[in-house]
Amino acid sequence: MKTTIEELVAFRTVVDAGSITAAADQLAQTVSGISRALSRLEQKLDTTLLRRTTRRLELTEEGAAFLQRTRAILEAIDDAEEHMAARREQPAGRLRVNAASPFMLHAIVPLVPAFRQLYPQISLELDTDDLPIDLLERRTDIAIRIGPLRDSTLHARPLGTHRLRVLASPAYLEAHGKPRKVSELAERAGHVLLGFTQPESLNRWPLRGVHGDEWNITPTVAASSGETLRQLALAGVGVVCLSDFMTEADRASGALVQVLAKDTVDVRQPVNAVYYRNTQLSARITSFLDFLSQRMT
Repeated sequence: MKTTIEELVAFRTVVDAGSITAAADQLAQTVSGISRALSRLEQKLDTTLLRRTTRRLELTEEGAAFLQRTRAILEAIDDAEEHMAARREQPAGRLRVNAASPFMLHAIVPLVPAFRQLYPQISLELDTDDLPIDLLERRTDIAIRIGPLRDSTLHARPLGTHRLRVLASPAYLEAHGKPRKVSELAERAGHVLLGFTQPESLNRWPLRGVHGDEWNITPTVAASSGETLRQLALAGVGVVCLSDFMTEADRASGALVQVLAKDTVDVRQPVNAVYYRNTQLSARITSFLDFLSQRMT
């Protein structure tokens, strides 16, 4: 049977205090409780650590040797606790973050310099995947997921929402004409629709029409990555539906313009940070979550 930290603390305190009664006072325990802890420790070690008399306690040779090891063990624990407290005050260590490549490029990467300035002891590892991953298999601390969550085994922290808009480049609109109503896109009318290969939910555009408030498109050109679709739209290939976080700069510069704004339903994609949480979250994870939440809400 292994010794416990409580037994080691009791042993050290009795020696330092000079008596079981004084040790009990220091540790806010009963005299009988401290006495039992010492007895259990000696029984586990199969040796006598202290010689007890009516007036004092005296270390045996074995007790003196064990006390030296006990002090080293307890000091190491104190150091470890102090180190962890310091990490909470100044988070440190490796933080693995996963996100779809468009979100990583347009939403996270621009924030990295500010985060590094605040938390220079955190080493970031940024991975991109356009489809959900297994956090445990990939040893990922945090994954950013856009859209409704389906994995109930994960804890999630909302980071905000981003609106969906239907967009095209001025060059495309000049060549193909600006659609005046949704039916012009639905009937194709010479228009090229840029959509996703998967999942199908990303091909539901927030446009009102005879179909209701949502239109499930059939892409003319499909890609697995939103960034690929963005580049195709910028190149004038077709009309695309993308989240605001990807196209804010493009819309500000006029490289992409919104089409069918009056027929667009205000649909916002939720953005969540997901992670496994079995115990208290580490400081490096909470610091990153707090940082993102403050800048994305």
